Amino acid sequence: MVKPVLLTSVTLALLAVSQPALADALIDNVDGMTLDADGKVVRFTGILMTPDGKVVKLLAAKDKRPDRLDWRADMKGRVLLPGFVDAHGHVMELGFSAVLLDLSTARTLDEAKARIAAYAAANPDRKWILGGGWNQERWGLGRFPTAADLDSVVSDRPVFLSRIDGHAAWANSAAIRAAGVTAASVSPAGGRIEKGAGGTPAGVFVDAAQDLVRKAVPQPLPKDRDTAVLSAQATLLSMGVTAAADMGTSVDDWLSYRRVADRGALRVRIISYGAGIDDTVRIGGTGPSPWLYADRLRLAGVKLYGDGALGSRGAWLKAPYADAPGQSGLGFMTDTVIRNLMSRAAMDNYQVAVHAIGDRANAQVLDAIEELSATYKGDRRWRIEHAQVIDPTDLKRFAAHGTIASMQPTHQTSDRTMAEARLGAARLAGAYAWRTMLANGVPLAFGSDFPVERPDPFAGWAAAFTRQDADGQPSGGWRPEEAVTREQAWRAFTQGGAYAAFAEDKFGRLAPGQRADFIIVDRDPLLASPSDLRATKVQETWVGGEKVWERKGG
Repeated sequence: MVKPVLLTSVTLALLAVSQPALADALIDNVDGMTLDADGKVVRFTGILMTPDGKVVKLLAAKDKRPDRLDWRADMKGRVLLPGFVDAHGHVMELGFSAVLLDLSTARTLDEAKARIAAYAAANPDRKWILGGGWNQERWGLGRFPTAADLDSVVSDRPVFLSRIDGHAAWANSAAIRAAGVTAASVSPAGGRIEKGAGGTPAGVFVDAAQDLVRKAVPQPLPKDRDTAVLSAQATLLSMGVTAAADMGTSVDDWLSYRRVADRGALRVRIISYGAGIDDTVRIGGTGPSPWLYADRLRLAGVKLYGDGALGSRGAWLKAPYADAPGQSGLGFMTDTVIRNLMSRAAMDNYQVAVHAIGDRANAQVLDAIEELSATYKGDRRWRIEHAQVIDPTDLKRFAAHGTIASMQPTHQTSDRTMAEARLGAARLAGAYAWRTMLANGVPLAFGSDFPVERPDPFAGWAAAFTRQDADGQPSGGWRPEEAVTREQAWRAFTQGGAYAAFAEDKFGRLAPGQRADFIIVDRDPLLASPSDLRATKVQETWVGGEKVWERKGG
């Protein structure tokens, strides 16, 4: 009898190393470009991939191609980039925005009212008219819209419409009655009921006050949620976004992601941050989930809210608003509460992401991080979402404990004139301070905050290095000293988003061992003018070495 050969673990490891890497697929004949781990541009003409969709090697033109392959795709010299990682978005809201009333392009109150009337007439069976996107600043209204404004258009059923930033909502009288809100109703902590004559609800509910009406809104069915996930996914893939951080995932949202993935239909990668401690713990139990569905879904941490937004004067400021001297915004949590919630999350190793827009809110989060870092050691990657208005004295504090600045370039171009009005010129030194963050050694992750802004990474990329909007305004850029370079912006929209979610070893660039997430586009983004960069069209999107979206007509 022949004795079996017993291989030690060391021998097995050596054999594994000596075996050639399997590469069953080749993406060839591309004008490929990515960034290396140091942010330097790497160009290539082919990608060798494993059967499970990971990069084996980037090939130069001179490199010999394998003789035997399962398949080869000839891209005919087109431009190939790594897929974008949107560091801050809202997947379910993006999906539902496709079927609800959209007021984001309405330029006046009258135009908004006309769209509301048309939508109501076209949807007579909807018990509630729901949607959003309104922006009283864009309308030049000089005030919030009122219930009376809505009643003049729709009075026979409730109407409830979110402001473009999601931090205020506009209701008609029918919605206010259905929710049981009266003149005696008191604004909740972290919220404000706008009041009219005699203390009656005027029609706008800011931040936490939105829940007073939202509790009466009929909830979507599970099948509607699943449809919304697929709709959002199609939108993201069409714009070249192959991974996104979902900020504020509810239990119902998570169940939808799982149902879609169980059917094999989840294509985009979703990194979930639960909507507060309760939902996060109900989803994760004892801690973050593992990566599921071939790295397409993971619960990473918890999303908390420190304040509101500038547009509704809910951002929490250290000094009163320049255009509303009696208001300083809304702090959603006391110092004790925020520390307790962040500690509760950190003790189970959930990553903590806190929405903070105003300088007072950002200071509060930084104070909490400084205190908690003495207890919770290691690589925590605390995240501050938006980090829009920072007291210059607080800017360097971001780097002290590796805090990530998760920022959205198109917010700066959309908010510019409003920020000037809300704050005054003297308080803008730490506003949308991208270059200063990088100069201080702060990890920078870019996103869009979709559907507040369109999930178009090319628009965000252009805004980041020009500080200008799509019309090229203002000339020379708004506070151009805070612009980053083209390559720095690209990195923040790819590697930055992956690093912010502890996913840098899985995706965010194209390199051996990384998932083969890439897009084919119609131009070289490193040579395009800002306007041409904004006009970039995605032709194909690939996730894990599989083509998951293609533009109709090529």
